Amino acid sequence: MKLPEEFKNRMRGILGMEYAAFERSYQEKSSKALRLNPSKAAEDFLERAPFALEAVPWAEYGYYYEEGFPGKHPYHAAGVYYIQEASAMAPAAYLGAKPHERILDLCAAPGGKTTQIAADMRGTGILISNEIHSARAKILSENVERMGLSNTIVTNETPEKLAGAFEEYFDRILVDAPCSGEGMFRKNEAAGGEWSLGQIQLCADRQDRILDCAAAMLRRGGRLVYSTCTFAPEENEGSISRFLKRFPEFEICQTEKMDKMMGGNPFWVPDAADNIEETIRLFPHKVRGEGHYLAVLQKKGMQPGLEYPLESEVLEKDCGLWLDFSRECLKERPQGIYLLFGSQLYLAPPKTPRLKGLKVLRPALHLGTNKKNRFEPSHALALYLKPNEVNQTINFASESSEIHQYLSGEAIHAEGEKGWNLVTVDGYSIGWGKLSGGILKNHYPKGLRFSGK
Repeated sequence: MKLPEEFKNRMRGILGMEYAAFERSYQEKSSKALRLNPSKAAEDFLERAPFALEAVPWAEYGYYYEEGFPGKHPYHAAGVYYIQEASAMAPAAYLGAKPHERILDLCAAPGGKTTQIAADMRGTGILISNEIHSARAKILSENVERMGLSNTIVTNETPEKLAGAFEEYFDRILVDAPCSGEGMFRKNEAAGGEWSLGQIQLCADRQDRILDCAAAMLRRGGRLVYSTCTFAPEENEGSISRFLKRFPEFEICQTEKMDKMMGGNPFWVPDAADNIEETIRLFPHKVRGEGHYLAVLQKKGMQPGLEYPLESEVLEKDCGLWLDFSRECLKERPQGIYLLFGSQLYLAPPKTPRLKGLKVLRPALHLGTNKKNRFEPSHALALYLKPNEVNQTINFASESSEIHQYLSGEAIHAEGEKGWNLVTVDGYSIGWGKLSGGILKNHYPKGLRFSGK
């Protein structure tokens, strides 16, 4: 591929004798990878996966694949895995999310890192996943739904607005900052055509503002991971060095580097911060992945995050249709805080913070819609539930004609009990169907339906 000349000149100065190997790496194919969803994929998935998988060294549940089309397989629609570039899995891995924590993914679209963080949280705690651009926030919300997440609130806000709402609230924050994208040139050749030296400085200035907001939202003792997909020192070692000058209450954490990861270089920026070598660089001529940078920071001291209790008054009569549905169709009702927006009923995690004044696209798990005299369950609820949590299921094999008919929106001849059935593919929940007279009425969302087999 053709790289911008100014970019090549900069990288020669940065890499010196290693530049030739770096440039050769752009003649090689990008590695393809996916990450399994542990809430769905059982331990035996690797044995029966429809494509060969090889572990990504730095990411639990991350795997390379060489052949096949995982994005077109029914398992993808069921949220069994998320297709994600291997190096992009590193920041969330180093964030080290744990169950029951309060975590913010500040620049979250399209959702790879959010869904990786949620997997580490095991469906507990509070994960706020934010994206400032509305179109990208919608894609983020769709991926949160597809992966069956119940503890994730999707917001479409500026970092400044969030900082005003959540002072010293979060245990961990991921800032996967907007950047000049140099690390993606091999994967996305168009990114090279949009690159310029001026863009680097614009991105660096924006990164400073975003980090300032993140600093305000992290509790003392909390962890902040900053990452980019660029090689530019101004946006990497430079952004972290400038940040630590503004916020001396933060320090760089010592990190274990895996599989030929490199440390940050103090000679690439003026006035480099102490211990900048503990930050991490991934170069495509070193690792099996694209270019990435990350830094793990900790806020000094120790103090629990501040509380911002949610005030919710959803009356039992507003949930009556849902309660009737859950008694009839579910073996156990999921627990949380009910939130009603018009006719749409949501279930927020326990201890959800107040959200008033924020633009919220998805206040956690969408249960469904109150309609006249009945409750219609949502697609999100189907993807969240497991077959053993519902009273009635209909399973189709992944290679069957029936699953492709279902994903195309067709009605299907089926045997079973009348009423709502959770439709599964090889045991993985994928949607709803309503059975009557041997015909399964299709409730797979129109916007997601396959156009052909």
